[in-house]
Amino acid sequence: MRNIQETLRQENTINQAIMYIAFELSNTTWKLVFCDGNKTRNVTVKASELGQLEKEIDKARKRFGLEGDIQLKSCYEAGRDGFWIHRYLLSKGIDNLVVDSSSIEVNRRKRRAKSDRLDAGNLLRLLMRYHGGERQVWKVVTVPSVEEEDARNLHRDLEALNRERTLHRNRIKAFLVQQGIKVRNPSRKNFLKILAALQTWDGKELPADMKARVVREYKRLQMVEDHIKFLKKERKQKVDSRETASLQQVAQLMKLNGIGANSSWVFVMEFFGWRKFRNRREVGALAGLTPTPYDSGGSRREQGISKAGNWRIRTMAVEIAWCWLRFQPHSKLSRWFNERFASGGSRMRRIGIVALARKLLIDLWRYLEHGVIPEGALLKV
Repeated sequence: MRNIQETLRQENTINQAIMYIAFELSNTTWKLVFCDGNKTRNVTVKASELGQLEKEIDKARKRFGLEGDIQLKSCYEAGRDGFWIHRYLLSKGIDNLVVDSSSIEVNRRKRRAKSDRLDAGNLLRLLMRYHGGERQVWKVVTVPSVEEEDARNLHRDLEALNRERTLHRNRIKAFLVQQGIKVRNPSRKNFLKILAALQTWDGKELPADMKARVVREYKRLQMVEDHIKFLKKERKQKVDSRETASLQQVAQLMKLNGIGANSSWVFVMEFFGWRKFRNRREVGALAGLTPTPYDSGGSRREQGISKAGNWRIRTMAVEIAWCWLRFQPHSKLSRWFNERFASGGSRMRRIGIVALARKLLIDLWRYLEHGVIPEGALLKV
């Protein structure tokens, strides 16, 4: 049936000319390769020069003798430029694909020629194979809408601020340890008073420049703390408003014991809020929590999880899996973990918690999609 459908699809489009375009993007230039199925044309344009890009597309059409209504199909690798190029190409009537670069096949030779021009040519060949029916040549990235992409900024900013807060705290501790002083929490509001009374290992006051440096670092820390408080307050206001379907999902997840504001927000904005899953396998695969067995000839071994999906979701899922054991001890998932892994060693428990994280993600998807509460789970009063 699939072969028949592919044949019909090709017959329906065989009368309409197609021009393929592959982009190899960099900071200063874009390498373009055009092809009409027979001839190819290589062009270099300045990065982000859309007017020049349109002129080159018109030149390629004339060079190939493609007049009238033709199909334009393009692709580029997902990366630093994001999705604005994809949206621009779609607005110009070009059928574009954003490709996961890690899924592109490469030559296995130890030494192989590599350049932007060669990479663009390889992308072009794969693009033609993909539209010819070979859907497994690479993985196509699902592009979020502008609103869905924008919704990810708040928690990613919080993520960066939390890392920066840890950096400032550790730096203050390191400065004081050099003088034989240990401080537990430099974020305390009365830290400057404590600092004024601190003495070095030999009972002397802190050197003046060292104390001034610690004070400057503390002020930076306080600025980061203020930003974190502001963003958390903004997040709470948005959840309370429940203006969008995604915010309603965040509030729904927060009803479960063991899942708070931070984890529910990340789960929805990075995962459940805009990705449409057809089955549990897709949920596990997108989180990178699927097994990768190696079974070739007489060699059989398990290589661990794929880690090919969203690393933020994978990290958060494992963290929440431990919280689930603590706050939902009577749930079916917790009982399953305790029966199979709790009595084993630390390595066995680490393996088990990853398996639990995958099962938990699937149950959360069913909870949001169909309203099915995970078996045995408790809701907040």
